[in-house]
Amino acid sequence: MYSFVYITTSGVSESKKIAKILLKEKLVACTNIVPRIESTYLWNGEIEEDSESLLIAKTLSNKVPEVTERVKRVHSYDIPCILEFEIKSGSPDYLEWMRSELLD
Repeated sequence: MYSFVYITTSGVSESKKIAKILLKEKLVACTNIVPRIESTYLWNGEIEEDSESLLIAKTLSNKVPEVTERVKRVHSYDIPCILEFEIKSGSPDYLEWMRSELLD
């Protein structure tokens, strides 16, 4: 099984930092960064608005717990958004490439 890990960060520099760590440690095969997203959320009972960056990491589903723990250790937020979305299907060649990168 394969998964996307959806991670919001304080900005592009934090997204790049986390992406490089995850790639170097072979926890993910590929990442995408959306430089700017507008987030509205509840925090301590108040509505907050922030500009953030979105980091999408592609990995094997069995690596998601490790990815989550690693991100939590280096992320600047007290409670970072780290969500898993399972990939049901996709290009067999791409999925095989991901698997081969992470199982070397």
